[in-house]
Amino acid sequence: METLERKQDHLENVHKRMTQETPPFFRKLRTVGMVVAAVGTSILAAPVALPAALVTVGGYLIVGGSVISAVSQAAVGEKDCEM
Repeated sequence: METLERKQDHLENVHKRMTQETPPFFRKLRTVGMVVAAVGTSILAAPVALPAALVTVGGYLIVGGSVISAVSQAAVGEKDCEM
């Protein structure tokens, strides 16, 4: 079982990683993820009745775009990594 100090250290490491500079490729990938999530949101928020399959695809787009964006934000360059 992890101690409280160890959990706090882990959270501090995550915070440091999320605030470091993101490499250019991952910045572009993050933007693509946000666009994909926005498209999915637009499908779900459409004011007309859509087929169930399209609504399902919209939900998958939101989840996929959100995951791509979050993972891309956490990426750091090799020189920024602490081993």
